[in-house]
Amino acid sequence: MNNAYFQVSLPKNEPVKTYMPGSPEREALKAELERQLANPIEIPMIIAGKEVRSENKEKMICPHDHKKELGEYCIAGEKELLMAIEAAEGAKEEWENMPWEHRATIFLKAADLLTGKYRAKIAASCMLVQSKNAYQSEIDIICELADFLRFNPYYVQEIYKQQPNSTDGVWNRVEYRALDGFVAAITPFNFTSIGGNLSTAPAMVGNTVLWKPSSTAVLSNYYIMQILMEAGLPAGVINFVPSRGVDFGNVVISHPKMAGVHFTGSTNVFNGIWKQVGENLNKYVTYPRLVGETGGKDFIFAHESADIESLACAIVLGAFEYQGQKCSAASRAYIPESLWSKLKGRLEEEIGKIKMGDVCDFTNLMNAVIDQKSFKNCQSYLSYAKESKDAEIIIGGGSDDSAGYFVEPTVIVAKTPAFKTMVEEIFGPIITIYVYPNDKLDEALKDCDTATPYGLTGAVFAQDRAAIIKMAKALDHAAGNFYINDKPTGAVVGQQPFGGSRGSGTNDKAGSAINLYRWMSQRAIKETLVPRTVVNYPYMVTE
Repeated sequence: MNNAYFQVSLPKNEPVKTYMPGSPEREALKAELERQLANPIEIPMIIAGKEVRSENKEKMICPHDHKKELGEYCIAGEKELLMAIEAAEGAKEEWENMPWEHRATIFLKAADLLTGKYRAKIAASCMLVQSKNAYQSEIDIICELADFLRFNPYYVQEIYKQQPNSTDGVWNRVEYRALDGFVAAITPFNFTSIGGNLSTAPAMVGNTVLWKPSSTAVLSNYYIMQILMEAGLPAGVINFVPSRGVDFGNVVISHPKMAGVHFTGSTNVFNGIWKQVGENLNKYVTYPRLVGETGGKDFIFAHESADIESLACAIVLGAFEYQGQKCSAASRAYIPESLWSKLKGRLEEEIGKIKMGDVCDFTNLMNAVIDQKSFKNCQSYLSYAKESKDAEIIIGGGSDDSAGYFVEPTVIVAKTPAFKTMVEEIFGPIITIYVYPNDKLDEALKDCDTATPYGLTGAVFAQDRAAIIKMAKALDHAAGNFYINDKPTGAVVGQQPFGGSRGSGTNDKAGSAINLYRWMSQRAIKETLVPRTVVNYPYMVTE
């Protein structure tokens, strides 16, 4: 029994390394890229702390060079998923009752392992299997994940400190319990840090987890699991089970002990999970917590007073970094007529400089989209725009999957704010611009607010402060993360808690205490120091 209050210091964000020529991190990363390309691996499931293999396997390839195989991974079926549920339930009591400082230490150690001895290994895996350049990999799988692993224990500590008031003769207090059951973490391909956060955040407060990584990000997610195990994560606390969505849904989501879903992915999939949970409410031990960050159709809205240079930079980086495959990527823009001619020239100039190709060539800003399905989806929108009388492709529009799944950075100009590529999520390097008359600002703002069902991120550009206030108010619910004179991407843990509402999710703000509250169940305790012994109340007297 400890008799001290332990203090986790407020963390600092992990510094971003530059990977400049000649730097140690660049040399280490290049060597690790070569090593992983030359040594394909087989990835098992991790259930109850042990490697579990199956005959059902899937290959892992490089999206930018789909002839290169990085190995294969084992797929969990019904048998393995039931094993994982049993393991999670078996580990629950000891893990939930472990002193919180010991749980926290495991994740703090994992952050140091990630940013230290495993930095090159895990960054290289992210680059190869998810086709990210060195910088995008660094800010994702290293810096953001390390920040999640360090800030979340601090937030847990601050939550645990919060206690109710007491009155004379009574001591009131609250306990922060884990949920009654296990948590299902369903994670996306585009940010490995999200995979690490969605699985570890519930675990930090005493929950056990089944982690289903994206089929196109298993390699990097597996290395996160290895780091957690080396950091001392007890067997069964997080069970790593790559699986098909239908199997995971039928076995895990509908299980009576499923107490929560931590999800990032498409709106349609999350809607399906919500529906499935609703259909199984009479089976669950407790009402499941549903936390989801889903789709987006993120905007950049410019006022006539906007600075052209910063606006052009924001459009290029916001739309085309990581091939537009960020939940927060800019995919529609509203530009006043008075700025369009000059802005168009700057976009043509800057986009013309972009190099696209293999991640091992560090001069490439852009790489490949994640897989053939994504490639064909992008092609379908490009074809639609080419054939439409209501839009024109002014930059890019090409695609080539002969070696990898490459889609050119593309700018479409739409004649109407309701054009298909202005309202539907594409998740590729395609941005559509609508040029509005300067005197139609109010109408354009209304279009921006109502054109899509989403509400994830958005940015406004203006030098006129009154215009900024006006735009911010008009777009109040259009974005859960709102940027002024900056691109709508790049949220940092501890600085900009991330999440949106409307069709973009439950806005439970990853990277903040708000998210962690969702994985806790309070028990309020009232202790009367000297209990009363008299039944009658003072007013009950004879006059």
